[in-house]
Amino acid sequence: MASEAHGAEEGGLVFHPMDQFIIKPLFGGDAIHWYTITNATLWMALAVLAVIAMMVFGTRSRAIVPSRSQSIGELAYGFIYKMVEDVAGKDAVKFFPYIMTLFMFIVMANFLGLIPMSFTTTSHFAVTVVLALLVFVTVTVVGFVKNGAAFLGLFWVSSAPLALRPILAIIEIISYFVRPVSHSIRLAGNVMAGHAVIKVFAGFAAIAVVSPVSVVAITAMYGLEVLVSFIQAYVFTILTCVYLKDALHPSH
Repeated sequence: MASEAHGAEEGGLVFHPMDQFIIKPLFGGDAIHWYTITNATLWMALAVLAVIAMMVFGTRSRAIVPSRSQSIGELAYGFIYKMVEDVAGKDAVKFFPYIMTLFMFIVMANFLGLIPMSFTTTSHFAVTVVLALLVFVTVTVVGFVKNGAAFLGLFWVSSAPLALRPILAIIEIISYFVRPVSHSIRLAGNVMAGHAVIKVFAGFAAIAVVSPVSVVAITAMYGLEVLVSFIQAYVFTILTCVYLKDALHPSH
């Protein structure tokens, strides 16, 4: 804040909204290797521990009158179970543990990223791309294992005129392989954009004239980010269910 105020006195603002996304080692030095424990590593581990705390320790009592943590865990369980069943079909329920894990990790990482001075792991494409590729590979393998060569029917639009089918098949193939790109960018882009905007408003708060407006804007954006944190986890999960449905029922 001191540097930002100094910059404001000189007639310009000095703040870098993207600095919050820099990955840094936790224990000395600047070099990052594959084994280096970083801020991203720490907050991903905290997200996993938060999921375990809620879904394992928070629900272990199985009380008839549930505690708050048990109520939230049961609501999340029922919400995702119904989503999988309604979107992908009853035969997709066997994949419920995987999809539930995806949702809980993403939503916990998103919410932990809203804590001041924290690090938002889902704002990094290195994280979201891996999650999206895991979904892509899983869905593709399931499609071929369950349907064999009939899985390729996903790309053949039999209801279209015969002359257009080869063109549509090429479009379908391209869109299929673009899935992990859009799947990952949607999550990371939305999370990153919201945090960057909050940082920009925080930088303007150093100017006394616009400080009240900046505080109101930060409050409004923070409330929106809480909503976005849940919505983006929901969108990632429901798209996973849609892709799984295509793998289990590939006919166009």
